[in-house]
Formats: sequence, C-alpha cells, structure tokens
Amino acid sequence: MDQQVALKLIAEKAYDVGYSAKLHFSTYDIVENAPGRIGLISLVIGVLALYIDFLAAKHVSALITVIGICSLYITYYADTKEQYFQAGNKLTQLLDQLRVMSARCKSSQQFTATDQAELDRITADFGAACLRKHILFSGWLAHKKFFWDHQIDWIAEHREFRFFRDKIPFSVYALIVVVLIALAGGSWLATHPELLLSLKEACTHE
Repeated sequence: MDQQVALKLIAEKAYDVGYSAKLHFSTYDIVENAPGRIGLISLVIGVLALYIDFLAAKHVSALITVIGICSLYITYYADTKEQYFQAGNKLTQLLDQLRVMSARCKSSQQFTATDQAELDRITADFGAACLRKHILFSGWLAHKKFFWDHQIDWIAEHREFRFFRDKIPFSVYALIVVVLIALAGGSWLATHPELLLSLKEACTHE
C-alpha cells in the first residue's frame, strides 16, 4: 500500500477512535459531575431567593424544577458509568497504538502486511469496545475534549479538520435553527395579536 494512503487511513481511524474515546469520557464526566453541580446551583438559588425577589419568581422556580428533572435523567446512567470510563481507557490505548503505527510507517516509508494486520485488529477492538448509548450533550463535550484539549496535530497532518464541518457538532446547527424559528414565530405572533386573542378565546370556550 502506498505510504500516503496508509497514513491517511491511519489518521482517519485515529479520528474515529480518538473522538469515540472522548465521547465515552464525556458521558462518564456528565454522569459523575452534573448531579452534584445541579444540586449545588439549586441550593444556592433557593437560599438567594429568600433575599432576592426575582429568584423567587415562578418562572425561576419552574426552571429549577426542570433542571432537577434532568438530574433524574442523568441518574439512569449511574449504574453503567464505570463501563464508559473503562471503554474510554481502552479506546485511548488503541489511539496510542495508532499513533505509534503512524510514526513507524512514516519513518520506515512503508506499510507492511504486519501493519495491515495490526490495523485490522485495532479496528475490530474499536468496534468491540464502543458503547452505543450516550447521554445528552456528551457529543458537545466530546468535541471540546478532542479538538481543543487533546493533541491531534499528528492526525490533522493527514486528515484535514474544517472548523464548521468537523469542530462544531451538527446538533448545534439544529439548535440554532430551532431557536431562529422560535424567535421568528414569536416575532410574527407579536405583530398579529388578534391571533393570540382568538386562540385565548377558543381555549376559554372549551
């Protein structure tokens, strides 16, 4: 196999393995840390609400309740969080092996049958180590961990990363679209108050 083609294949596999490792660590971090932080924030707001009228408002209380419900969702992962940590460690080990392989291939200027067999083994181990289900927003944290906290220059040397295509999660764009639609809808309804009045009357009659 051509050396440049081999280095590109290794870099692409390293991206898959490295990002997946960060995704598993992100799920673990959220499950491990989020409930305590949510509880602390709720407690602080509850105490401050005794002195600040704004924090005692209904919409603030409703928001705290919703956040509390989110903490219940997080607890569903509590029994399996160690599995995510162990999977992240396993995937990190595979990433290190890919890094060594990339350096070896670059220095020897060849990609041998032994290297191909090792790459196939890493691919199989990668599929076996991954857990399918991940907690909400773990992808956002994984992007931050992989692209901003981790050293990926050796991967980017053979696998180009574009800012808007790779470094920003697709769900961020989806969220922006939803927010824009909501703002546009709210703005349109604000300019047509008669529709809101008609809807209110219809609800009253029912």
